[in-house]
Amino acid sequence: MIILVQNDPEVPPGLLLEALRQSPTPCRVLRPDLGEPLDGLAEAAAVIVLGGKMGVDDITEFPFLVKVKEFIRAVLAGDIPFLGICLGGQLLAQVAGGRVISRANEELGCHPIFLTGQGAADPIFASLLQQFITFQWHHDSFVPPAGAALLAYSAGCPHQAFRFGKLAYGFQFHPEVTPSIVALWSADTPRSQDITAAFQEKEAAYRRTSLAVLTNFLKIANCVR
Repeated sequence: MIILVQNDPEVPPGLLLEALRQSPTPCRVLRPDLGEPLDGLAEAAAVIVLGGKMGVDDITEFPFLVKVKEFIRAVLAGDIPFLGICLGGQLLAQVAGGRVISRANEELGCHPIFLTGQGAADPIFASLLQQFITFQWHHDSFVPPAGAALLAYSAGCPHQAFRFGKLAYGFQFHPEVTPSIVALWSADTPRSQDITAAFQEKEAAYRRTSLAVLTNFLKIANCVR
């Protein structure tokens, strides 16, 4: 079982569902924001935690985040392959002993990121170029925990991806968005037209790269060949 944790109704799995269609391993979406329990780790082949509008410490307004953090700790203790995207990556960083900085290194829209030497050698980025286009939508950013491998950075954010241990990955960027998700997120911003136009221009390259990264994670988890 591949477990997807969706924390926000406006942050759905998007391209992840297309990548998951390659895998014979069934997928289950859990919604802690709707009160659903976080369970099933005994049968989990991999866990993916998505993003959300909340910050990692917004537990008064979003008390379910306490359960999400506990769930991630159990994933790490069980050596289950893990991918955290944006908020999911920030939660991983915090749980593993790193830091999350509020209102730091904000990025919105399409931006290139660059692989470090460790990133270029890591299986999560196998077959990718050293520089590629991603989609960003974050106001906070993480500092990876001690001992983590920094895998990628951008001009505006020094920590874009890290690996903790052998099987846990945190991304600041979004490899899962679709045109409809981009339109939804950018609708209330002054740069909405520019952001959607830029994504439309770069969508083909973004889509190829994102599906490659997501497929690489599923290979790490032995969920696709």
